[in-house]
Amino acid sequence: MSFSVKGQNVAVVGAARSGVAAALLLVERGARVTLSDAKQQLEGPMEEQLRRAGVALELGGHQPATLAHADLIVVSPGVPLDQPMFADARHAGVPIIGEIELASRWLSGRIVAITGTKGKSTTTTLTGRMFAEGGRRALVGGNIGVPLSAQVAASTPETYHIVEVSSFQLETTETFHPWIAVLLNLSSDHLDRHGSMEAYGLAKAKIFANQTPEDWAVINADDPQTLELARAGRARQVLFSARTPLVPLASIRLIGRHLVADVMAAAAVAGIAGIGREAMVRAVEGFTGLEHALEPVSAIRGVQFINDSKATNIEAAKMAIEAFDGNVVVILGGRFKSGDFRLLREPLKSRGAAVVAIGEATPLIQEALAATVPVHPATNLAEAVRRGFELASPAGTVLLAPACASFDMFFDYAERGRVFKTEVKKLAEELTTRER
Repeated sequence: MSFSVKGQNVAVVGAARSGVAAALLLVERGARVTLSDAKQQLEGPMEEQLRRAGVALELGGHQPATLAHADLIVVSPGVPLDQPMFADARHAGVPIIGEIELASRWLSGRIVAITGTKGKSTTTTLTGRMFAEGGRRALVGGNIGVPLSAQVAASTPETYHIVEVSSFQLETTETFHPWIAVLLNLSSDHLDRHGSMEAYGLAKAKIFANQTPEDWAVINADDPQTLELARAGRARQVLFSARTPLVPLASIRLIGRHLVADVMAAAAVAGIAGIGREAMVRAVEGFTGLEHALEPVSAIRGVQFINDSKATNIEAAKMAIEAFDGNVVVILGGRFKSGDFRLLREPLKSRGAAVVAIGEATPLIQEALAATVPVHPATNLAEAVRRGFELASPAGTVLLAPACASFDMFFDYAERGRVFKTEVKKLAEELTTRER
């Protein structure tokens, strides 16, 4: 019997992008939906849209009684499951699932799910481009772009859902079943949420949990931890490596040697789906990268500015630093999540780098790095951009690779990246004005 919520009371917790999409989907499927959020009001026209659709709103906090009396609870990825508000609901036996799990139960097409500590968005986007170039009907979304719940109406047996999935989304899955599951890499991240590397890895490994011998697991041959996590899976395995090009390296127009692995992962997926090499090459040649992922911003008087605001953990920042040969000034900092800043010592020192530190993590950065490379505190991103320009002149690079979350100063990494680009533009305008 197919999954149904008709006539049920469903509580959706968290009114971010995926929570709103889940609430609207549930109403369409006949549920009585209450959407709760800690915010006192929702942004823009969202609140009116939800009310018109018939969604009841509980704003200003989550009510345990609402959750305990629901038939089903759907949580947004940003909501930790260990909060006390879920205690009564658990005691009453109310099922608690995530938005990805909910949407997947109603999809008609095949799922290609992509996870990993870094490179998810690049690989997901490029995989979608390869499928499109190969003449396949592909919908890209999940943790980026369009939530999976918003794809259900357009799902057909011929549709491929290319889905980026995070550890937060995977930990709330039960029946989620990708035809192709991709694990790109694994390094320390989100330990403030998961508590340990073991728990983090187990959350990622859930991407393989419901696969069968008819499915495929695409694994990074250069990452021992991903190989270990995939060992218990039942799917057929395909290994990829940055050292074994599946498309010509000359076709890749991305900054950063580590991004080659993401391209090869996408090519491995496309190969499983029967997409020809020519289509893969066209997709790669036309792809110059994503916003906030080693994104070239501007050059001012010989100084290059690069926005890698998506580098929210230390391993990602290390990879970004290693993409440059020398004379680089790195803007680090924000809200510390986990890891060891000392891992950045060698790549920074070998490149003659300097650091501009911002946000709550500034004291940690100074403690870990000041004995190895110059560390210059800045009170905000505007000051960091200007200080970075001074240090990188006349022909260096200013790289925003924070190695931290953004929440001490910004709504998310995207806002941080946009502010960085705005401040670079302001700096260029100021210098032009002075020359007049």
